[in-house]
Amino acid sequence: MLGDFGDRAGRVGLSTRPDFALVGLLRIPETQISPWVSLSRRIAFAIALLFTAALVVYFGRAGYRDNTGDELSFLDAFYYATVSLSTTGYGDITPASPEARLVNIVIITPLRILFLIVLVGTTIGVLTERSRQAFKIQRWRRSVRNHTVVVGYGTKGRTAIDAMLGDGVQAAEIVVVDTDTIALEAAANAGLVTVHGSATQSDVLRLASVQNAASVIVAANRDDTAVLVTLTARELNKKAKIVVAIREAENTHLLRQSGADSVVVSSETAGRLLGIATTTPTVVEMMEDLLTPEQGFAVAEREVEVSEIGGSPRHLSDIVLGVVRDGELIRVGEPEVDAIEAGDKLLYIRRAAK
Repeated sequence: MLGDFGDRAGRVGLSTRPDFALVGLLRIPETQISPWVSLSRRIAFAIALLFTAALVVYFGRAGYRDNTGDELSFLDAFYYATVSLSTTGYGDITPASPEARLVNIVIITPLRILFLIVLVGTTIGVLTERSRQAFKIQRWRRSVRNHTVVVGYGTKGRTAIDAMLGDGVQAAEIVVVDTDTIALEAAANAGLVTVHGSATQSDVLRLASVQNAASVIVAANRDDTAVLVTLTARELNKKAKIVVAIREAENTHLLRQSGADSVVVSSETAGRLLGIATTTPTVVEMMEDLLTPEQGFAVAEREVEVSEIGGSPRHLSDIVLGVVRDGELIRVGEPEVDAIEAGDKLLYIRRAAK
């Protein structure tokens, strides 16, 4: 994840670049539609342009001259719009008055250009795609709030995103930051917003709008990279929940000091599960069940209902594991949670939706 000095220098000021200059670095996923639907929309748009031009000519028909000398009908106006927009121009109907000529300059000519763009859109697809991306980037940067930034789209990052999607988080609320173009392509195909760059640089994180994010998941391949990314993210956002995955437990305190709210030691967690599996494999099976939100059981958090205030969490119909009070987890069985208070949240086991 760490880029070289040249890459750092080349990306300075990313967040201050105009939107069109970010195409390729920041990618907003496209809505997948059928080619026939796309073609039908193009044809409908072209017909609408023809009718618009025909109406403009018809309402200003007094300023046009027909070589037969008759007043223009709507059919004549539609005929003129057709030959004008298609650049055929037989000359049998012409704008004679200054007003009609001005209308041709200001309205008919732009419609002609737009009509041709629609007809030959397949040949200029690259240019129109770039323009659409620039517009989407502009709109996204203005509206994105309370999203989740995932740094690293390797095995850990993909699994974390799958768990979030399984819990009902929308793909549009997730932004992936990585330096691997193949990984970013896979993320884009999954409908995720992607940012190409090293998350150790503040400008790249600003491009992912970390300053407006509700949470940040750091799934880097190296612990030192995770520390630097965490420091940078915490500097940009003092309130976001930052969750970090590392390989070595000895680096946990560094991540805590850097601003991480939660630290997951992937190697030790996997090691514990491996050890448990040798004697009680069903326990590992149940743990995997709890960590898979799409099926079986899942660990979830919910608000306390009014009717539950004052009662014991052990007497509820849900299997409650703990109570979150003032941001701190208190396990069931401790005297502090003998009575549920208003504002508490319950950590419980729920049956996953099929």
